[in-house]
Amino acid sequence: MKIYTLGFTKKSAREFFDALKRNNIKQIVDVRLNNISQLAGFTKKHDLQYLLRELCGVDYYHFEFLAPTKEMRDKYVKSKNWDIYAREYIELIESRNVLDRLDKSFFDRETCFLCSEASPDHCHRMLLTQYLEEHWGDIEVSHL
Repeated sequence: MKIYTLGFTKKSAREFFDALKRNNIKQIVDVRLNNISQLAGFTKKHDLQYLLRELCGVDYYHFEFLAPTKEMRDKYVKSKNWDIYAREYIELIESRNVLDRLDKSFFDRETCFLCSEASPDHCHRMLLTQYLEEHWGDIEVSHL
């Protein structure tokens, strides 16, 4: 199984949608807590859902249960302590029973986790894919 991740920050709409097309993405799973912010530009929930369908034929899902809490995010922004954030995020998704809520067969189609961070290095989408890989074992992750 292959799972992709993509952050929209520092990408133009062209770069964003071309990356999805190049990689034959069939569905986006939005893992942001806030997907309606004005700062989201072309990735605001309803705009993105429309653009994905019309430009790429991609289905859109928002799985808020995969997003960190606002408190966690705010704490990380202040402290910049990645290790604490990473530990708390994993504890959060475990408490939310993510493995029971996600069906592996859902990922049979080319799936991409969407977040805002330009790089996956300090983003929960990387933690999420590592967690799934650790528990499911047969995942190849590609960060676009």
